[in-house]
Amino acid sequence: MVYAQQFFGQFFGTEWGPMFFSLTKNLLLIFAIVLPLLLGVAYLTFAERKIIAFMQLRVGPNRVTFFGIPWLAGWGQPIADAVKAMMKEIIVPERANKFLFVLAPVLTIAPALAAWAVVPFSPEMVLADINAGLLYILAMTSMGVYGVIIAGWASNSKYAFLGTMRTAAQVVSYELAMGFALVCVLMMSQSLNLGDIVKGQQGGSLINWYLIPLFPMFLVYFISGVAETNRAPFDVAEGESEIVAGFHVEYSGMAFTVFFLAEYANMILVATLASIMFLGGWLPPINIVPFTLIPGFIWLLLKIAFMLFCFLWFRATFPRYRYDQIMRLGWKVFIPITLVWIVLLGGIMQLPSSFLGMFPLNLWFH
Repeated sequence: MVYAQQFFGQFFGTEWGPMFFSLTKNLLLIFAIVLPLLLGVAYLTFAERKIIAFMQLRVGPNRVTFFGIPWLAGWGQPIADAVKAMMKEIIVPERANKFLFVLAPVLTIAPALAAWAVVPFSPEMVLADINAGLLYILAMTSMGVYGVIIAGWASNSKYAFLGTMRTAAQVVSYELAMGFALVCVLMMSQSLNLGDIVKGQQGGSLINWYLIPLFPMFLVYFISGVAETNRAPFDVAEGESEIVAGFHVEYSGMAFTVFFLAEYANMILVATLASIMFLGGWLPPINIVPFTLIPGFIWLLLKIAFMLFCFLWFRATFPRYRYDQIMRLGWKVFIPITLVWIVLLGGIMQLPSSFLGMFPLNLWFH
């Protein structure tokens, strides 16, 4: 790092060198996050097809392989799908608003990628270690719905517009519950910094994780995340049996693929935030020698993989909810539960430390 700074200083001068060094460093860090994320999105689709096929006693993708290696049968399917999408024509409906029609997928994928700027993968691995990281995450994830709304309106299709209205109402409903659940995490950790939230769960074992005192909030957050990403059983926005394909019914080629990428990138983001907020992030479950030798980001990846498996498990298990059931769950169940839990946490935090020390509460409230 020092040699790189010296090189930029000699090449661009003392005035411009530090600026170009910082710019190059940030660009490399962005590529180091985005490229594995896109690769993870591609193979999450493959994992979904294989896991659900296993649950339904099917085979799943088993044709496209690498170099004819039998035990890699099917592993080339995401690459084949990407090539197929790039070769397809993007058809813009005749009466659609062409500019907004093309802009909508970009407005959907951009927040899904930008939110990763503040996600800590380990104590040292974070692109932007800002103090308002949690607020930034909420702002970015809230912006993705604008791309969906614009897509449905710009398509000039009744089916797409119906899917857009469903999505907007669903996202607004569950965004509130998700935000209130994260307020509980904020109250426990006394910080908006995601790294500080993970450090607040240190203590030697998983009993110090926020999963235990905030277990109802963990369920609310994760189920709200499933609804936010329009995944089954909350996929009424894309109800194939009712409104064909929802807000992206008129999209094809890479434009449709970008919506697909945004959905799976948001799935990975929800799983990552659930791991950081409630499951200790990069912390091992037990602070003993075999577990502490494993790098922190490996623990984080394992927790993310488990949460993503739950996404796929839900899709293979539960039937699609009716729209009124989805609204009732969000407004009449989740939001009241989160408000009650916030009041309960606030009351506990006002108790004297001597009283907290008499109970296991002192593990989480310091």
